[in-house]
Amino acid sequence: MPDTNTDEGLKREIGIWGLSANMVNIIIGSGIFVLPAIVAGILGPASIIAYAFCGILMMLIMLCFAEVGSKVTKSGGAYTYVETAFGKYPGFLIFLTMFIATICAVAAVGNALFDTLAAFFPILQNIFFKIIFFSLLYFGFALINILGVRQGVGMVKFLTVAKLLPLILFIIFGIFYVNFDNLKWAALPGYQQVGDASLILFFAYLGGETGLSVGGEIKQPGRTVPRAVLISVIFLIIFYIAIQTIAQGVLGNNLSKEIATPLAATAQIIFGSFGFRFILISTAISMFGNIGGTILNVPRSLFAVTRDGVLPINILQKVHKKYATPYLSILCFATLGFLFAAFGGFRILAEFTVAGALLSYMAVSLAVLKYRRMPDMKDRGFTIPGGKIVPVLSVGICLFFLYHLKANEMISVVVFFVAATILYLGLNSFKKKGSDEMELNTEIVNIENGI
Repeated sequence: MPDTNTDEGLKREIGIWGLSANMVNIIIGSGIFVLPAIVAGILGPASIIAYAFCGILMMLIMLCFAEVGSKVTKSGGAYTYVETAFGKYPGFLIFLTMFIATICAVAAVGNALFDTLAAFFPILQNIFFKIIFFSLLYFGFALINILGVRQGVGMVKFLTVAKLLPLILFIIFGIFYVNFDNLKWAALPGYQQVGDASLILFFAYLGGETGLSVGGEIKQPGRTVPRAVLISVIFLIIFYIAIQTIAQGVLGNNLSKEIATPLAATAQIIFGSFGFRFILISTAISMFGNIGGTILNVPRSLFAVTRDGVLPINILQKVHKKYATPYLSILCFATLGFLFAAFGGFRILAEFTVAGALLSYMAVSLAVLKYRRMPDMKDRGFTIPGGKIVPVLSVGICLFFLYHLKANEMISVVVFFVAATILYLGLNSFKKKGSDEMELNTEIVNIENGI
């Protein structure tokens, strides 16, 4: 029988491989199908340097998540880690930033998936079929996740294999078409070139933290979380480098010219006329898996923020009596994803998604340092070797990428934080008013009963 989280009523059924697949599934979206051409345009055959460099940077950040995730074993991911370390207000800001950013992302991916499928089936371009498609997509995944975390993780494992298999075949068969002269470096790339490529490529590694939102359903989190983080990031570094190497080796200098569909162009040479469709199908599967993984994970953060009373919508913290899943939070997130996808709301809020993720990473890195000073936390779970080196470097990495974001992205974050602060104060006022009314009613009842 699976362990039960008595505090939350959720079942601990996610092991190392399930959590690893969960993280890999969310990280690998549609970006890897276009990034090889962009990076090759900057670094050419030396592109693998940027992949390795960004992978190491993300490893430092995810090690911070591994440490806090092994110490705080409740659901909620980054929100729960930050709220435990710094309190409800910082936790609320991180939750709302990541929640809105994820809704925008899952809606954007849904639209990209629809456009990809519409290229095969033009009839789908009708608005009626578009609404039907989004309904089946978001609420279908919601239903699977409501039926149990085992079903949800089983689906994620299947989708992870389904999205990786075509790309693995691309790598294996592509080896026989590689011209090794295309992989020779003309010169060692300069710092500026590596930096420019890394600013673009870093975001291909984003998303793994979302996979830790299921903290209340992970078996032996002190052991599982660190191992799953290491497995997923190391795998991604090797996997991305292999894809870039095949594309560069097959297309050579032409890779940077295939801006729209570099992997599809490579696959046409490897697999013939079917290659283009093969990669388009792979892209669709990848996006499909990304949406499924997001609907598994993100509702746990919504559940957590209502569990802690930060968001006073108590109904969202309900756990299904039979399936032990936060079913109303899952339905709420799926509904928002459907509405944003169907009616385009994600475009309005999309600008701050990357900045929001970086701020979340920085807050979690700072939480590592805070936990190490908390008597009830410092000796729990996994601790990153090397003292403060990794969390301090992680904070520095986040500041570096924040500094290089566009001005409008940072302005959108400031405006959003101001609005979120007003919302937080309003919610607190609402909760206080409700609490005062309850106390007054209790006093009236006591007086009437002569107490």
